[in-house]
This record gives sequence, C-alpha cells and structure tokens, in this order.
Amino acid sequence: MAKILVTGAAGFIGSHTTDYLLGEGHKVVGVDNFRTGRKENLATALRSPAFALQVKDVAAPGVLADLVAAERPDAIIHLAALVSVQESIANPELNFSLNVLASQLVAEAARLHGVGRVVFASSAAIYGDAAERPIRESAEKRPVSPYGAAKLASEDLLLGHGACYGFTVRCQRYFNVFGARQDPASPYSGVISIFARNYREGKSVTLYGDGRQTRDFIAVGDVARANALAATRPGLTSGAANICTGRATSLLDLAGIFAAAHPGVGAPVHRAARAGDILHSLGDPAAAAVALGFTARTGVAAGLAELISGQPVPVLP
Repeated sequence: MAKILVTGAAGFIGSHTTDYLLGEGHKVVGVDNFRTGRKENLATALRSPAFALQVKDVAAPGVLADLVAAERPDAIIHLAALVSVQESIANPELNFSLNVLASQLVAEAARLHGVGRVVFASSAAIYGDAAERPIRESAEKRPVSPYGAAKLASEDLLLGHGACYGFTVRCQRYFNVFGARQDPASPYSGVISIFARNYREGKSVTLYGDGRQTRDFIAVGDVARANALAATRPGLTSGAANICTGRATSLLDLAGIFAAAHPGVGAPVHRAARAGDILHSLGDPAAAAVALGFTARTGVAAGLAELISGQPVPVLP
C-alpha cells in the first residue's frame, strides 16, 4: 500500500479523499491550515493509526518541501486551494498565491524529493463557457475568471515539471462536485449545498439568471475514488481527465427536486446573473474511463436523496 500526502485534507473533497484512501488501506499524511477546512471533517481519519495530520500552510515557502523530505510520500494529492470563482474575482492576488504559487511549491517539492506522482485538483473552469458539449479534454481553454486561469496555469506548470524531472502528473478536471461536508454557510459554496440548507430551513433559494444554466454534477464520493485511482493505479502516464458524469442538470431541475421533498418552501427568487459564471457545462467522461478506469457511480437523484434524508443511498455497481 502507498503513503500519500494530501494537501487541503480537512476540506470538502480533501476529507472524503482521505477517508477513501484510508479505507483502501493506504497511509495518509494530511496537511491543512484550516483557512476553510474543518477539523470535524477529519473525525473518522483522526481515529486511524494510518493517518497523520500536519497543521501547515502549503503556500508558505519551504513548508511543503520540508514536509515531503521528512515523510517521503509515494504521491501527493494537491487539493489545497482557493476554491471559488467569485472569491478569485474579488481577490485575484489571493487567488494567485493559493492556487498558482502553491502549485509551484508542490512541483518543487516533488522534484527535490523524488515523489513519483502528483495528482492536481483542476477544474472545468479552465474551459470557460465552452461552445462544444460535451466538453472533451482537447477543447479550447478559455477561462473567464482568475480562478479558471490559475487552474490552467497550474496544470501547465505541474505537467512541465513532471515531463522535465520524471514524475507523473494527473490533472483532475472536476466538474460540479456536491455532497456531505460542503459548507453552505459560505457565499462561495456549491449551489447544491446552499439549496440543501435553505430548503431544510424552509427558505426560498436564489437563482442567478433564469435558472436554465446547466451543470454536470458529480458526487464527492465518486471524486474521492477518482483521486485515489489517479494516485495509486499502476502504470499511469501524465495527462488530464474530466472528472464528471456526462449528464447535465439545470438549476431549475435541482430546485424542483428539492421542492418535491420540501413542499412548504416558496418558489425560487431570481436575481441578475453573476460575472464569471458559466451558462452551460457538461463534461465528456470517456478519457477518465480509459486512463483511470473511472466511471461515476452515484447519480444526481441518488446523491440528492442522500443529502435530503441524511442517509446513505446505494450506488450503482
């Protein structure tokens, strides 16, 4: 089994990835400074003797390199980041530091200390408002926000280091991830977590624009499994793959599913569309199936049923 260092381990995707890796028998070194991550997300991991938590800032020079030198992981899964399009627009300098600069520090740590594989949390935001759908990895990259631009720059930076210095880099282009532990209190959270909170509290939801925007929503458990495959599957070569379902769902459709479960809640409120938001996003999952052996197992309806009920829903085989 492998030893894997996970940056952003206390975050939404990071904590699920950590739990999945531990469940598969791997050792995990989790790194987080708790800027947005939460220690309670690691409640299960902290009970495992195979898990070690390091409270550190990976964007600080020298911190990650020293940690990698001490721990000698087989792979790094780099999930620590500024995770919001809207926050990147409001604070582009912070976006650069937490996304591009941190990725450079990961690349250097891998180079200096012989890490064989780096898995990077990229994003469908690198494509921008793509004309082709479903979006394939070869589609033109036209990011429309500092966040998307930083993810694209980080991909190039990491892939270039890997090619030059001989380690494998897998760029995971996540589409719209949802599930438990996604913080609805932040205005930058995913739409599903915000919808879940509002409907649970009996409050109407806000739709920016007409609500006909579509997204490829993927359950966080599937994303965690994709990350583990990218970090541990033998024989992988460097490259990028969409982590998605290949199925589109509109925001109006989401509101309809929640409304059916909460019939007393008022109709959605519409407001003006937000700058940097993409109208339609649908990924092609074929490359991930070939490169990683990954196919999403949890459909949107099943994932929403789990969020609404609080009970696990069986996934497809």
